[in-house]
Amino acid sequence: MTSDTPPPARLRRSEILPLLGWLFCSLFFFYAFVLRVAPAVMVEELMRDFQVGGAVLGSLSAIYFYAYAGIQIPVGVMLDRYGVRLTASIAAVVCAGGTLLFAMATDLNGAYIGRAMIGAGAAFSFVGAMFVAGHWFPARFSVLTGISQALGVAGGIAGQAPLGLAVEAYGWRTSTIFIAAAGLVLAAGLALTLRDKPRGASDDDDRPSLLKGLVFTMGRSRTWIAAGVGGSMTAAMLSFAGLWGVPFLITIRGLEKPEAAGILSIMFVGWAIGAPALGWLSDRFGRRKPLIVACSSLAAISMLGIVVLPTAPLWWLAVMLFLQGFGSSSIVLCFAVARQGCPAWAAGATIGIVNTFVVGSGAVLQPVMGWLLDLNWDGVMVDGARIYSESAYAVVMPILPATCALGLALSLALREEQA
Repeated sequence: MTSDTPPPARLRRSEILPLLGWLFCSLFFFYAFVLRVAPAVMVEELMRDFQVGGAVLGSLSAIYFYAYAGIQIPVGVMLDRYGVRLTASIAAVVCAGGTLLFAMATDLNGAYIGRAMIGAGAAFSFVGAMFVAGHWFPARFSVLTGISQALGVAGGIAGQAPLGLAVEAYGWRTSTIFIAAAGLVLAAGLALTLRDKPRGASDDDDRPSLLKGLVFTMGRSRTWIAAGVGGSMTAAMLSFAGLWGVPFLITIRGLEKPEAAGILSIMFVGWAIGAPALGWLSDRFGRRKPLIVACSSLAAISMLGIVVLPTAPLWWLAVMLFLQGFGSSSIVLCFAVARQGCPAWAAGATIGIVNTFVVGSGAVLQPVMGWLLDLNWDGVMVDGARIYSESAYAVVMPILPATCALGLALSLALREEQA
């Protein structure tokens, strides 16, 4: 089977600035990922400052995902209507403003609003990068999408050990204020480099209505299966590496926070390597389903290894974390499968639906795990923060490999066809 994309052409001089724009959108995704996982290294501090338990903290972290996932389809409409330059630049400002509000919040309501603004602004990051890649570099779409994912996950690494060290040294509020300032610099870079469409691109008036695109993509089983696979993979990873993994390792292994965050970041290293590698392989061999099935199996088995043997030697844990991240990175192929056979006027809606599941799954599982931890909490508190026991984690953590197993089952039902 041959690839459904033409061979890439050589980069032209006129494409250099758009490529820089794609890079800044990908850096925006890096920034969004830092903010996505930041609560994982602030669990005790947030519990203490806002006087909340695991369920509320899970909801506070997950409000990012609610806002991010909830507006994915409208994001596509805004990109088509107003262009990526205006929307992504404003979105970065909103993201930075929400970060500042979260850092200065004195009560839970202010923190919720700040996290919601962060999620709403960040919603334009990855989709913006795919928008630029699809319009300016269609022959390189899968590879550029994989690289964007890798840069985003590199933000997950930066949001673990490095941010954990900053929180230890300067406190969570000061560290978050610096992140807000970086967002304003990013917004300026987006405004200076992004360009909306190549010359000769079709106008919006030539496309069918948004409703027709939504009806078309919602009527395709491939869209929903690909979304389910992607959502299952990210739900486990974002819930573990994005929130509950650090306190889990501190409790089970007795690690210090920076050390726990550092070992956990290996999962993001696996994702950062896997995303572009799988994108290249899928384009090279023209097949996606076999890679998705194999990687879903890898993600489920390695997640099971982490949960069943959490006290195994650190090298074992590091290998399992890497393999889990590598397997989970196959979500980049879910976008490619969903887009196969999809007309250009429905591509935005398709990407929006898949990305809604990919991010929204974390919004569901994070607070669910927090709620289950609260149910099994034995009443121990340290400096105003709830401390969950090994037995509590033993009850809750098996949900993670089960979620990955669901993704594997769905991947077997995927149908791959030529465009």
